[in-house]
Amino acid sequence: MQEARARGYFGIGAEGTSKSANVGALLRTAHAFGASFCFTIGSGWDSRAARRADTADTPAHVPMWRFPDLGQMHLPQGCVLVGVELLEEAVDLPSFRHPLNAAYVLGPERAGLSPELLARCRHVIRIPTRFSLNLAVAGALVLYDRLLQHGRFAERPVASGGPAEAAVVRHHGTPRFRRTIPDWMAPADAAALRPDGTRSRAGADDPRSDTHTPHAALDQACSEGHGTEAPAGGGPAHVPNPHTDANKP
Repeated sequence: MQEARARGYFGIGAEGTSKSANVGALLRTAHAFGASFCFTIGSGWDSRAARRADTADTPAHVPMWRFPDLGQMHLPQGCVLVGVELLEEAVDLPSFRHPLNAAYVLGPERAGLSPELLARCRHVIRIPTRFSLNLAVAGALVLYDRLLQHGRFAERPVASGGPAEAAVVRHHGTPRFRRTIPDWMAPADAAALRPDGTRSRAGADDPRSDTHTPHAALDQACSEGHGTEAPAGGGPAHVPNPHTDANKP
């Protein structure tokens, strides 16, 4: 089974939880969804007890930050802190647009997130349930909803059932141009003709070529007898001008 690809990155953590098994189950869930980091804030959990629920041994594979208190919590630059709490003013999870780079934080089932932490959250979302859920279950629902938004999956059909076509996997290849290849990308020994049949700048109509310099044009006019006068001392030939040379003796 191919791992689901999603845009951006995310982390998830908990504040003030005392049950180590709940934290371990949350870490395992975060590892399964591809979290970039996990963290705890003031949680007195036992890592050995958490390992009983975290059978994937997440701290050995995913960065794990243990902040003693809220004042020492630091997130990567540009990472948006999103609180998960069952509040009336919170945004319902099905209506929430997940930030590209986010850190989700959950609180204990009884007390919830502290007012100080809620003040630091840019967004507060809630899972529309009748009562609070288990820590790991709530984290799984949030991460699954994020995966639906930022993941790359095939479109759902109108009728019941799975998609008729698989998701399109896009790969970055060579650049494509609407008309012609720019001169700066053409190799030195490339043909002078463009695909549309016209001459490129490296061809005969290139103004940088020797046949289009002013001296070359004058020399060609002299050789064809167009009435040019070459000075005796050398240099560029003089081309007669009827407007300026009419009054000259």
